[in-house]
Amino acid sequence: MTQQVTAAPEKLDAAVLKVAGVVVLGAIMSILDVTVVSVALPTFQDDFDASYARVAWTMTGYTLALATVIPLAGWAADRFGTKRLYMTALALFTIGSALCATADSIGQLIAYRVLQGLGGGMLMPLGMTIMTRAAGPNRIGRLMAVLGIPMLLGPIAGPILGGWLIDAYSWHWIFLINIPIGIAALVYAQFALPKDAPEPSESFDFIGMLMLSPGLALFLYGISTLPEAGTFADPEVWGPMFVGAALVVAFVVYSFRPRHPLLDLRLFANRNLTVATVTLFVFIIAFMGAGLLFPSYFLQVRGESTLAAGLLMAPQGIGAMITMPIAGTLADRVPVGRTVPFALALIVVGFFSFTQVDPNTSYVLLCGSLFVMGLGMGGTMMPIMTSALRTLNAHDVARGSTLVNILQQIGGSVGAAVMSVILTNELNGSRPIPGVTEPGSGKPFTEAGMAIASRLRPELLDQFPVPQGLIDRGLDFAARAFSGTFWVAFALVALTFIPAAFLPRRRVRTELPDGGQGEESRTPVVIH
Repeated sequence: MTQQVTAAPEKLDAAVLKVAGVVVLGAIMSILDVTVVSVALPTFQDDFDASYARVAWTMTGYTLALATVIPLAGWAADRFGTKRLYMTALALFTIGSALCATADSIGQLIAYRVLQGLGGGMLMPLGMTIMTRAAGPNRIGRLMAVLGIPMLLGPIAGPILGGWLIDAYSWHWIFLINIPIGIAALVYAQFALPKDAPEPSESFDFIGMLMLSPGLALFLYGISTLPEAGTFADPEVWGPMFVGAALVVAFVVYSFRPRHPLLDLRLFANRNLTVATVTLFVFIIAFMGAGLLFPSYFLQVRGESTLAAGLLMAPQGIGAMITMPIAGTLADRVPVGRTVPFALALIVVGFFSFTQVDPNTSYVLLCGSLFVMGLGMGGTMMPIMTSALRTLNAHDVARGSTLVNILQQIGGSVGAAVMSVILTNELNGSRPIPGVTEPGSGKPFTEAGMAIASRLRPELLDQFPVPQGLIDRGLDFAARAFSGTFWVAFALVALTFIPAAFLPRRRVRTELPDGGQGEESRTPVVIH
């Protein structure tokens, strides 16, 4: 007997789009906050009369709070319900933002940023869980594309928004702007999110928490100090990294014993989840690490303002906005293994121009390259995440999204630190200027260092009148340093093709909310 079963993906209805709106609001706050604050670090130095290493803790503290709380998201979502927990995370983030705006010392600001991170760390994994459950497997691609917009536009819009708010008003407004958004999101969530159905039967894995959360925090702390130390040999780098890695390894060994571990590594038995997360991890290390250097090139080598650098990055966001909805629809109809390699190829093609940069590279070429890279980005990240989560059953979605978010956090931190160290070491090879030292540090000013400093603070040339030829030579050296760093990132992006080759190229079974199975594609499946 032959039976034809057609599993046609439904359109995104109003109820699902309402849920998506809540999640996108939370994601915008969480992701924009990271990039907006990075723009404000020099302002914090001036206002609080603190060193860069000190004010950098406004970023590090937030990251460590994320790493501490993300592993709890899977268990807490099952125990307390996603709606209740998501609204609590929104409230924590909003309260933390309000407190940050009132800080009158750098110590207070760091403490309030940690509170923000405790809320922000929950927003992304819970948002992915809520959207996946609301959409069902046959619509997850299109809905994840909606979530992907703030994830890709955050690093682009953040410098523009942050630069404008600081220039036009004050640094306080980069936090104050979160308050009305947070309140709106809370009200919206109360009416739009479905009622919770928590499962209080699972016990909490305290032993796992005592290993995994501190382990991730220590590992990322070591990574975050790498750019300042400049080498892995520094005890402040390898010490926390070693202890953190040991705790994480101990958790991995332990996690297969309890019935309900804090982080369910048994999910990696799912081949699609494993391949997708490995592909995403490699991609994020390469692309997100290098992505932080694009605006730095415009600021340090080309002498653009923060606002102008953000605007120059806009073509990347435009490209992503064009392809992301298309990629989301395709992810619901075509196996991602057939589409992601083409998107990666676009990124590689666009990336190549940055390996050739000099102090006068055409902005038309660079903006065109960023646009091509954006087209590729829109077809890469969300389809990979879709592939990771769509074959999980409803109960495992929360834990699967937690796994994906932890790997994203680690990959982004590792990528940013490694690229920063490579660039710093390249710049340190520049020739020192005899008799000229950096204000405050006493270190000799290098030609590249003086050239970059003069771009960021032109008044330095009044204090240190140096020949224009030296500045030009320093800019040439700095451009070569950026070019060499981009070559490393380019090679890592190219390596992403290896795990991407194992992404599913055929239709796979998808888990339905009730535990049943459906087909990934709308193509009729003939069952004999």
